Amino acid sequence: MGAKLNEAIAEGMSIALAAGRLSLKNQILVDTIAGDAAFESDHFMQVAREILNDLADEAEDAANRLKRQGRKAWGKYSQSDGTHDYRDRDVKNLRRRRKQSAGVAVRLRQLAADDEQVRELVEEGREAAWGDVSSNLDRRLRAESMRPDADPDYAKMRDARMQALRLVDLQALESQVRARKKAEKAEKAERKAAKGKS
Repeated sequence: MGAKLNEAIAEGMSIALAAGRLSLKNQILVDTIAGDAAFESDHFMQVAREILNDLADEAEDAANRLKRQGRKAWGKYSQSDGTHDYRDRDVKNLRRRRKQSAGVAVRLRQLAADDEQVRELVEEGREAAWGDVSSNLDRRLRAESMRPDADPDYAKMRDARMQALRLVDLQALESQVRARKKAEKAEKAERKAAKGKS
């Protein structure tokens, strides 16, 4: 393998791993927060392997597609009709991209088979998930504990907050009061009916 191909594969791996980390982080958030489950490293190692193998499948599909496109372009010298309407002059670039995709697929499968690297990927996903949760909590706590004199945008945002209070919070409160009154009324009617039967 040439140096340029190795660089291209390394770049492809960087992109694939970024996508894999994002997917793993999202799965950790869904399972642990939305699914209310404990974080189990072994479970997420299997999830990470599945993600890596799915990415490898995508890279292999891309390599196969590029191979077909190269064959189709071979010997065509007319003007191209669009972005993916390749010609003979594109064959070398398509071959280089095919080798890159195939190399990325191989490396992703090797990574998926390496327990230590998968464990490291899971830890990176866990840290990224915690970073999202932590920054979200921090933003909410800052917003909820902010005093008017400490908020530089207080005056500018006051009208928007008051409108939100009128349109959202007060309407929700009014709806809750109506529902509570309706439930109390139904409960009184039930008690009255029960008294009448006895």
